[in-house]
Amino acid sequence: MQTGDSLRRLRETKPLVHQITNYVVMNETANATLALGALPVMAHAREEVEEMVAISGALVLNIGTLSPHWVEAMLLAGRAANEHGVPVVLDPVGVGATTYRTETAKRILDEVRVTVLRGNAGEVARLVGVEAEVRGVESIDAGGDPADLARTAGAQLGLVASVTGPVDHVSDGETVVAVANGHPLLASITGTGCMSSALTGCFLAVNRDRPLEAAAEALVAFGVAGEDAARGAKGPGSFHVALYDSLAALDPATLDGRARTS
Repeated sequence: MQTGDSLRRLRETKPLVHQITNYVVMNETANATLALGALPVMAHAREEVEEMVAISGALVLNIGTLSPHWVEAMLLAGRAANEHGVPVVLDPVGVGATTYRTETAKRILDEVRVTVLRGNAGEVARLVGVEAEVRGVESIDAGGDPADLARTAGAQLGLVASVTGPVDHVSDGETVVAVANGHPLLASITGTGCMSSALTGCFLAVNRDRPLEAAAEALVAFGVAGEDAARGAKGPGSFHVALYDSLAALDPATLDGRARTS
């Protein structure tokens, strides 16, 4: 793990991270990306996504708000990313809640070479045929061991599975990295899962050859920022504001020493 070094390089190079995401969290993920030190671009028009992704360091596809033209834009951008060697993060928001949502995520996985799948346990479980309950966009119950789920998803889908929860688990189908950084207040506001996907794109942009490590490092950085933001927070509102400040204040020199991984 080289979280501090990755963050240092990210802030020095300021990679462009192309995100096709929903309107609800667009501001959240853009601000998180910018606070961390990368540059967000939120392009979703079919007329420009292929050109935009070609100059980006990473592509993040977030299926939070679906409609046919958004889906087609994601597929166009994903294929272009594959052609240009740009890593792709897929956030399968709410998979399992509706047929359309589940089929869309599976279609993206079929037609785009996804580098990292970042989702909660329920979403990831439904994509690999494991019984789970998803209500709206929230995972209610996925059952089983999240480490085994991450390993199964990584092996079955041929990518890095980043399964977030009270303890996050990241796997390429063989190695599993558990990340225990974070704070319960991260679950008290909307958009934190989407932010973690955006930050995964940031770390992938400077670690294209180390996707497993990049995905885990992103969760370490986000978790540490959550811990710092919670320290002076009075509740969800003040925590939300402090989270951006904490992302901007992350110290590359001390970050590795604060990682709680196994």
